[in-house]
Amino acid sequence: MQKTNFIKAFLVFSALSFGSLSAGFAQKKLDTTFLNQQLNDAVKQIKVLAKNTPEHMLPRSFEKGKYTHSESGWWTSGFYPGTLLYLYEYSKDKELLQLAQQKLKLLEKEQFNETTHDLGFMLYCSFGNMMRITGDTATYKPILLIGAKSLATRYSPITKAIRSWDFDNFPVIIDNMMNLEFLTAAARLGGNQQFHNIAVTHANTTMKNHYRKDMSCYHVVDYNPKDGSVIKKKTNQGAFDESAWARGQAWGLYGYAMMYRETNDKKYLKFANKIAKYMLKHPNMPKDLIPYWDFDAPNLQDTSKYAAYRTNRDVSTASLMASAFLEMSTQVKGKLSTQYFDIATT
Repeated sequence: MQKTNFIKAFLVFSALSFGSLSAGFAQKKLDTTFLNQQLNDAVKQIKVLAKNTPEHMLPRSFEKGKYTHSESGWWTSGFYPGTLLYLYEYSKDKELLQLAQQKLKLLEKEQFNETTHDLGFMLYCSFGNMMRITGDTATYKPILLIGAKSLATRYSPITKAIRSWDFDNFPVIIDNMMNLEFLTAAARLGGNQQFHNIAVTHANTTMKNHYRKDMSCYHVVDYNPKDGSVIKKKTNQGAFDESAWARGQAWGLYGYAMMYRETNDKKYLKFANKIAKYMLKHPNMPKDLIPYWDFDAPNLQDTSKYAAYRTNRDVSTASLMASAFLEMSTQVKGKLSTQYFDIATT
């Protein structure tokens, strides 16, 4: 419960860091004592994490009682410096800023990485926040624009989507929705307007091909790179191909709320609301709104290779939902706004 409380507190603080959201939250009552307590604890915890992270590595996880680490090419490499920067913004503790600056040196080479779709996670969470907080556009803007150019090389005008992995035919995963903001932001920074167009086209293609009639989504859609036709719809992380992998549903929820913010195109907000309805009304959604790792997991047969994990929950999905619903509470009005805010903060 303590971990979940921190996640919600951190998400609220992160949202309030952006002026576009602050106005919406100003009319809501927030328990600032609770928020400060959780965030102060987070500052202490991230310093412990820093002491247990080698200088040339980035933290990845904690498994079997030990910290695990990654190099800069891992998809979550931007999360740690991004978190350092959010907590610096809250605490004004310069040690956190210095730690973030050190880790950005490891990440800088990834601006030239054309082998991954995750450059938004890797660069925008890190260099994007550093530029926003310090105002140093001369240093960080070129890195972001080169990174966006690298990401754009993975786009195909035939499939009308950004390629995720360099195996299969032309696989596109729902996770890609999270990296589109990097492209729209780069276009605003003076980069090629095509960055924005790619983001919009990818979002539209995903709407068309990833989603089922009930508004659940597939994890992977594999395209024919020669004609753009769909070869297969499947999963790589869900319980089975036709299941609803929980984090994937949340990637989409957040992604379309973000695309509405970035484009002001109401079809994206309408789509996000439909995804929200599917998730919230799903019969397997627990009362505390921390989903099972797959919405179909509780119904798995004993013969499933994942049968032992029927009741496992996914707090990463819950954190994604909280962040999405916080933003969506500022995008809708009336009772729905209150409902979304309460879901995110309760």
